[in-house]
Amino acid sequence: MSESEQGQHHSARIVEVDGEDDGMRIDNYLLRVLKGVPRSRIYRLLRRGEVRVNSGRIRPSHRLQRGDQVRIPPIRLESREQPAGVTPQRRERLERAILFEDPRLLVIDKPAGIAVHGGSGIDLGLIEALRLMRPGRTLELVHRLDRDTSGCLMVAKRRSELRALHALLRDGAVDKRYLALLEGQFREDKWICDAPLALGRRGGERYAFVDADGKQARSEFRRMQLFRDATLVEVILHTGRTHQIRAHAAHLGHPVAGDDRYGRGNDFGAGRLCLHAHALRFERPHDGEDMHFHAPLPAALRDAMQRLR
Repeated sequence: MSESEQGQHHSARIVEVDGEDDGMRIDNYLLRVLKGVPRSRIYRLLRRGEVRVNSGRIRPSHRLQRGDQVRIPPIRLESREQPAGVTPQRRERLERAILFEDPRLLVIDKPAGIAVHGGSGIDLGLIEALRLMRPGRTLELVHRLDRDTSGCLMVAKRRSELRALHALLRDGAVDKRYLALLEGQFREDKWICDAPLALGRRGGERYAFVDADGKQARSEFRRMQLFRDATLVEVILHTGRTHQIRAHAAHLGHPVAGDDRYGRGNDFGAGRLCLHAHALRFERPHDGEDMHFHAPLPAALRDAMQRLR
């Protein structure tokens, strides 16, 4: 249920708990169902007995069971709590970017320049926008992409799908491939970078750097096309560290074009970071289906490479 819809409900509603939410704490359940309602207000509703399970009062730590009947009172958000809405232009842009959707999973070709979630001065991130576009649905990020990186991003529509995909990611069973335009000529046909990475701060922003005591990180660079001043490579991620490709590319002496944090920021006219998550592949946990998604190279990157030719 979206925030705007919440403000329109004038009577309590009864929701039956399904298998996806079996065992979930009632406070966490309400935080998910009542998107945008502050945590303090959720606990106030519980203390006052306005939320009931099977007609009885419960504590915030109460765990739900499949088949429970949850009474959710009418909620009207104060205007200061209302998040920014999704403009028609952004809604249309995001709908066009959806590569796949079924009852369990949504895969979107995330545009560059959109953060995956709000915060740090960003009113509305991608996941918040999708939740407003799909009111009342469970939508959780399976993984993340940097704000300036485009491409394949998975969003789980069920908690069981989220847990299963997280397990695949931990086991390295998701084939994640990126296209990156690197500064300079990358002479090797293939190069595996195993430099461990640690995280710090630079200018108030997160910054990954090579450190012997850092976390294991492995990136496989495959040269695709050589230009006079740049190289198009495919990068296969074997681990998923923050800014891994950008830090490893800079460590190899060929930072990602347009990267003003790890390189010189030369974007060859693309006007953006030249990094794109172009393919995802995995075996679906619940039925073994081979899932393969592909996001075409954005026009800005295609045009930049055309100029380089």
